[in-house]
Amino acid sequence: MASTSPSPASLSTPLLSGSIAPARAANGHANNHRHHHRDDSDAAASVCDAGGDPFAFLSEDRPPRDRGVSPADPFRNATPAWGGGVYAWARTLLLLPVAALRLALFGLSIAIGYAATWVALRGWADVQDRPREGAGPMPAWRRRLMWITRISARCILFSFGYHWIRKKGRPAPRDLAPIVVSNHVSYIEPIFFFYELFPTIVSSESHDALPFVGTIIRAMQVIYVDRFSPASRKAAVNEIKRKAACNSFPRVLLFPEGTTTNGRFLISFQHGAFIPGYPVQPVVVRYPHVHFDQSWGNISLLKLMFKMFTQFHNFMEVEYLPVVYPPEIKQENALHFAEDTSYAMAHALNVLPTSYSYGDSMIMARAVEAGKANCSNYMVQMAWVKDMYGVNTAEAMELLENFLAMNPDSDGRVKAQEFWAHFGLDCSPLCKKIFHYFNSGITDSITFRQFLVGCAHLRKQPLFQGACETAFEKCRDPETSDISRGQLADVLRLSMLLPSDDGMLRLFKTFDVDGDEKISRDDFLTCLGRFPFLIAFFAAPINGEVYIEIV
Repeated sequence: MASTSPSPASLSTPLLSGSIAPARAANGHANNHRHHHRDDSDAAASVCDAGGDPFAFLSEDRPPRDRGVSPADPFRNATPAWGGGVYAWARTLLLLPVAALRLALFGLSIAIGYAATWVALRGWADVQDRPREGAGPMPAWRRRLMWITRISARCILFSFGYHWIRKKGRPAPRDLAPIVVSNHVSYIEPIFFFYELFPTIVSSESHDALPFVGTIIRAMQVIYVDRFSPASRKAAVNEIKRKAACNSFPRVLLFPEGTTTNGRFLISFQHGAFIPGYPVQPVVVRYPHVHFDQSWGNISLLKLMFKMFTQFHNFMEVEYLPVVYPPEIKQENALHFAEDTSYAMAHALNVLPTSYSYGDSMIMARAVEAGKANCSNYMVQMAWVKDMYGVNTAEAMELLENFLAMNPDSDGRVKAQEFWAHFGLDCSPLCKKIFHYFNSGITDSITFRQFLVGCAHLRKQPLFQGACETAFEKCRDPETSDISRGQLADVLRLSMLLPSDDGMLRLFKTFDVDGDEKISRDDFLTCLGRFPFLIAFFAAPINGEVYIEIV
C-alpha cells in the first residue's frame, strides 16, 4: 500500500529538479508508518503494485524478449573426450608406433625450421627482438633461406596426418588482392599458409613468447595486436595498410573471426582486414571427417595433437574464393565490406554466419573455469550485444563474475532469491518486479544473456544518466556531498523494508566502490553504471513521491 498512489503517468514524468525537502519530510512519515506495522505478518504492496514497471520513470521501452538459448555452439569439438567406441580405441592402439614416428618427424621438422629461421634472421636489426613498426620487407636472400622452414612446415603437416591436401582455386596475384582472410578452425591453417604463401600475419602479442614458434612467426614480419587496446588495434590497422600498399611485402593474412571455431558456423568478423579498404581474397578451409573432429574448440592442444597423430589420414580442403572488393560508395564502410566477405565465405562453406564473437569464447571459457555445466548456455552473441548496446567484452566479463557468484543452476539460470542475495537483499515485491524486468515475468529465473541485455538496455535509456545524477543530488548529504550508510537506508525506506544489518552492509559495499566507507558521486554513478537496475530503488526521491511497503 502506498501513501501516494502511483500511476503510470506519475512514474513516467520528467525528472524533477526540486528540493529534497519533501522527500525527507515524507521519510519521517515512512518511518512512523513502518514502525506501526512492522510486527504484522501479511506481505503487501510495493512501489510497482499500483501498476507500471519499476523503470517506467526512465522509459516505457522494455528490453527485447529473449527467444531462449540458441542451439548453436560454434566452439564445441564434437569428438568424445577419450572414447569414441571400439573402432577409435583399436585405431589408436594400432597406430601408436606410427604416432611415435610422427612425433619424431614433428620434432625434427621444428628443429630444422627453427635453425633455418634463426640463421635467416641473424643480424637483421628490424626483427632482432620483435618486428619493428615501419621496418622494410625481408631481403631476398633471407626469403630464399626461409624456404627451408616452409618445407619443414609441410613436413609438420605430414606428421599430423595431412599427407595430401585438396586445393580448389588459386591465390590471386598479390597486386590484385594484397590481403587474404580465412576462417579459423585449428592451429593447422597458420602452418599451411606459412608453407603456401609465407604471408605477413596479424597475431596476438602473447605468441611472440612461445618457444620456437615465436621466432618463426617473427620471420613473417608479424603485426602484433592487443585486441583489448584501442591504441594497439589502431596501430595494427596502420601497419596492415602500410604493408598491403607495398608489393615488396608479402600478402597480409588475417583470421577475422579472431579465434578458432568448430567450422560449422562463422562467427562475427573483426574489421581490421577491411578498414584499409584494399581488395580481399577470402579462403575457406574445411576438415571433412567421420570419426575425428579436428577443430580446436573446447579441447586441449596436447589432446588434439595426440588424436591427430593416431589417425590413418586427416583430410583438409582449401578453397580460394573470388576476390571481394571494397564498396564503391564510401558511406558503405568496413562493416559492409566485412559482411560481404563473411556471406561469401559462409555460402562457400554452406554454414550460417552468426553474431557470436571472440567475447563469447571468453565467456564460455570462464564458465568452464568456474566448473559450470552446459557452459555454452552462458554465451550471449557478443557481436550483437556490442552493436546494439555498445557493451564491450570487458564489461560483459565483469557482469559475468557477478552472475557466477549468484550460484547459477546446471542450465546456467539464476533465480530471484539467489540474485538478490548477492546484493544482500530479500526478494521483496519491488525486487521481484525488478527481476521480472529481465525476462518479462515469463519464468522464475534468468540467463546471463537476459541479465546482460537487461542491464545494457537500461543504460541505453535516454533518461538513465540524468536519473542517476538526480538520485545522487537528492540523496547526498549537503555538507559532505556523500551518502552515508544511514542515508542509504533512509532512501531505501521510501520504497521497501530494509534488509538485515548484514544485508544492508553488503548493499552499501556494492555502492561504495572505492571502499572508503562513504558513497561519493563517482562511487554512486559507477555502481549504477555496473548495475543499472538498482536505480529503481531511487524512483521515489527522483519523482518526489513516497511509496511504503507495509508488512
